[in-house]
Amino acid sequence: MHRSLRLTLLVALVASLLACAALPGRAGDSSADDNARILAGIEPRPDSPLAGLTREAGWRQHARSFGAAWESLEARQLSKIRIWSAKNITKPRQTMLYMFSGPDFLYADAFFPEAATYVLSGLEPVGAIPDITRLRRGSLSGDLAHIRSSLGSVMNYSFFITKHMKGQLRTGELTGTLPLLYVFLARSGKTISDVTLVTLDKEGVELPVTGALATGAPSGVKITFAGKDGKPRTLYYFSTDLSDGAVSNSGFLKFCERLGAADYFIKSASYLLHSANFSKVRDFVLAKSATVLQDDSGIPVRYFTPGQWELRPFGHYAGPIRIFAGRYQSQLNNVFRRAPPIDFGVGYRWRLRESNLLLAERN
Repeated sequence: MHRSLRLTLLVALVASLLACAALPGRAGDSSADDNARILAGIEPRPDSPLAGLTREAGWRQHARSFGAAWESLEARQLSKIRIWSAKNITKPRQTMLYMFSGPDFLYADAFFPEAATYVLSGLEPVGAIPDITRLRRGSLSGDLAHIRSSLGSVMNYSFFITKHMKGQLRTGELTGTLPLLYVFLARSGKTISDVTLVTLDKEGVELPVTGALATGAPSGVKITFAGKDGKPRTLYYFSTDLSDGAVSNSGFLKFCERLGAADYFIKSASYLLHSANFSKVRDFVLAKSATVLQDDSGIPVRYFTPGQWELRPFGHYAGPIRIFAGRYQSQLNNVFRRAPPIDFGVGYRWRLRESNLLLAERN
């Protein structure tokens, strides 16, 4: 080999080794659970290649900020929701489906902690599987601040603001819903064991992503995790259009049907199920669900056929917020005349005296 070529290769090799030595760990050395805990401001396992990041000032500030915010959220919302759920959702199914959810695993878990399979869906992109070892040196602090900003509305008001998320989930190095799902899982005390990008064929069969997606096919992720009880559970999130023209051919509803009897959760759904353009999802939920838990932005009460459903209202129906003023339901107002109060906020009417939940149970 020519001397100058050998020298060039040697220089390149040394530079590569130095670059690897500067990273907290080689790509693939850190587990999904390690990554989730770092993003959530929680110490990873002691032997994690990411453990060194916890000594950085930016991460310590992130951990303090998130710790205080979660402590407040737990006292104000989540602990109260779990008490309400245990008292009122007495026959939970193994599957819960949360349409128009975005990455809101936080409230799915709080209301339905006994589910074995969670299916979330929305228009928000999945993004790449987070790998903190691949971040540019010095960028972590900014990415963590971006995550805190992205989660601000759901932690303060119980819902994501869609127009804000469109920009937030596409900027920075940690993009899409996956970093936020990681944070919610870690902060909810879950341990992640596996993360796989998936899609669906038109028959609703789950497939691993091996290349470009077929036109109209949902982009998804499958996360296997366990809670403190050690039981294996599965979380799916699909980025997919649920309007009538798109959902007919995406395979998403067939996938949901394959999961059997399920509990459905709908909140802060922009009153889309009031529209004729979302009739297929509305009809599917009414035909296939065992239980529907929703705020007033879900399925209009007139679609719950008397005799087929028992309707149990909680809280106070104050009507839609101003931008959805045309979605007021006089029939729903009558249902809520003698509703018992709830002591947590939920949906667009997140203040305690305005929040409402309707629990519809199939007879």
